Amino acid sequence: MARILIASGLILLLAGCLIWLFPNALKYIGKLPGDFHYQSGNVSFYFPLTTGLLVSLLLTLLMRLLSR
Repeated sequence: MARILIASGLILLLAGCLIWLFPNALKYIGKLPGDFHYQSGNVSFYFPLTTGLLVSLLLTLLMRLLSR
């Protein structure tokens, strides 16, 4: 459990540093085909389906690699 927490912390730190250094590198995240956005008057609804699936896939692969 400790290894997973430490690895997760390091990965989050690395991701944060990369986003801070290259803010425009991930500008397409959240605007992928399949991310639903509806706006009408004062009502706005956003559901990032494709982005959520990609993040889930990446995290699943990462956890499988760390568990070996």
